[in-house]
Amino acid sequence: MKKKLLMSAMLLTSVLTLAACGSKSSDDTSASSDAKVEESTSTAALKDGTYTAESGFDERGWKVVHTITVKDGKIESSNFDYENADGAKKSEDEEYNKNMEAKSGISSKDATAKLNEELVETQNVDDVETVSGATHSSENFKVSAEALLKAAAEGNTDTVEIDLGE
Repeated sequence: MKKKLLMSAMLLTSVLTLAACGSKSSDDTSASSDAKVEESTSTAALKDGTYTAESGFDERGWKVVHTITVKDGKIESSNFDYENADGAKKSEDEEYNKNMEAKSGISSKDATAKLNEELVETQNVDDVETVSGATHSSENFKVSAEALLKAAAEGNTDTVEIDLGE
């Protein structure tokens, strides 16, 4: 909650600063178009389609596979998970989920479901909160979601390769 309030305050301050610095001359049109380009990853300009992002395999043999579906310019579904070389999903690996929940308090299945639900609900990756006990997955989710929103803004349905820096 505090994070949302802080982000809202920062956004409001930025908007007010930009408005105060604005001018009505035609020379300032490039500044406003630059601001619109920065907003291009927001859901306001998403093109309908199915978009997929994948990472390389990590040291444990898992890769991120994240798909979103956009309909009527809005994120209709999000499916973030990890897959191994055989295509098995981490969220469906009972032993992995049991061990993760015992160690961190949440399973991979529950963490990924929460991340997916929040993206669809908020329509904005910046509003998706980090899942306690699944910080690494939350960070990977945000990287892949940002790449997918950029692809959706461009209408690029090719699989996006993401670098998670691992």
